[in-house]
Amino acid sequence: MSILNNLKILIMKFLSLITVLGFFQISFAQNPIIQTKYTADPAPMVYKDTVYLYTSHDEDDAFGFKMKDWLLYTSTDMVNWTDHGVVASLKDFKWVNTDNGAWAPQVVERKGKFYMYCPMPNNMGIGVLVADSPYGPFTDPIGKPLIKNSLDDIDPTVLIDDDGQAYLYWGNPNLWYAKLNEDMISLAGPITKDPSFAKVKDQPDPFKYQEGPWAWKRNGIYYMAYASKCCPEGIGYAMAKSPTGPWNYGGVIMDGDQRSSGNHPGIIDFKGKSYVFGFNHMLRMQTMSKHYERRSVSVTEITYNADGTIQKLPFWTTDGAKRVGTLDPYKKVEAETMAYSEGLKTEMVTEWERNQPYNRGKKITDRVIVTSINNGDYIKIQGVDFSKGVKSLDVNVASLYGGKIEVRSDALNGPLLGVVNVTGKGEGDLYKTINTPLKSTKGIHDLYFVFKGEKDLFYFDWWKFN
Repeated sequence: MSILNNLKILIMKFLSLITVLGFFQISFAQNPIIQTKYTADPAPMVYKDTVYLYTSHDEDDAFGFKMKDWLLYTSTDMVNWTDHGVVASLKDFKWVNTDNGAWAPQVVERKGKFYMYCPMPNNMGIGVLVADSPYGPFTDPIGKPLIKNSLDDIDPTVLIDDDGQAYLYWGNPNLWYAKLNEDMISLAGPITKDPSFAKVKDQPDPFKYQEGPWAWKRNGIYYMAYASKCCPEGIGYAMAKSPTGPWNYGGVIMDGDQRSSGNHPGIIDFKGKSYVFGFNHMLRMQTMSKHYERRSVSVTEITYNADGTIQKLPFWTTDGAKRVGTLDPYKKVEAETMAYSEGLKTEMVTEWERNQPYNRGKKITDRVIVTSINNGDYIKIQGVDFSKGVKSLDVNVASLYGGKIEVRSDALNGPLLGVVNVTGKGEGDLYKTINTPLKSTKGIHDLYFVFKGEKDLFYFDWWKFN
């Protein structure tokens, strides 16, 4: 009898362990956090209750750097990211004579306006765009470079100090800085090469600074993170008592790794936690063995020590940031909101009043949709709060060849809540809402949309539980 009781106890402990491990598995972001496009140079901005993540964009067929525009993703829980498509491009700068070279940007907010600082290729300098919304549209207020100083003019980062003074930093392989006026589009002082990071010929650089600076202030300490000496690049950081230095070496946030030649830090505090963003080549390496500049953004939590130094992290793992919120399924959710996906792409499409090339009429709407949906592909959404239960699901789709959506909870092959049948063919430009009854569920669950069918199935615009 005692043996049987001990066995029962062991079984219960094992089941409890599985439950705990399962909880942690579904509570963390899965790196890379964007899978539908190649992204790099993450520039996160916290505004109100949302993280706005601006990224550069490697084209799908890139061998070297092929980058034409900048993208925007948002999250309120650090695990589910909504794709808002292209937010700006090189075409927004009329003085730029190329369509390739949309390198690492940063966006900051000041007095309700949003300023986007963008480096230009071919020694054309650093430009600035401005918008009334973090989603844009962004326009060029000065029509010329804000910075045109040297061959180092890339990778801008901005710090607005507690006294309101803004500082713009940039540079590869040197760090430069200048004060900005309150308008954020003009300089308030001279351009200075920072002596703390200055290169010394034939001597090792004590900071191992290469490029990609990211400035911030925390608890009275000024920080400068950066991509450390190439290649491969890790993430190092320096600390100072002043926004203009002198900077003292702080340590390494992450060592370089042969799995990614480059890196580019973006660091924020959000909902009481601190995070570092960067990039690797994990997405490209799923399908390609040789090196191409097709990068993927990742994120993980960082921890500060009592003296302000930062604890070292391993190179990017598949486990990202821990979820810090839940998702409301009872309001319309864009289908391009994902914690993870397989096989899918996203695309912004414009719907016009008429389909006549020379007389389209009025624009009806812009949609960011999920495309390239084929058999076995899926979308994963984490931390969906089904506190009100479930009766049915609405999905908005445009059918190509038609197919099915299996709605599952907690795992790719988890409990089946129901199946959405997308009927009809040749309706890829007609968006329809389909209502499907589902088995009821309650509590907080991960949600999976698993796609089944032949050929290209359909376009997916949004969903909503009832």
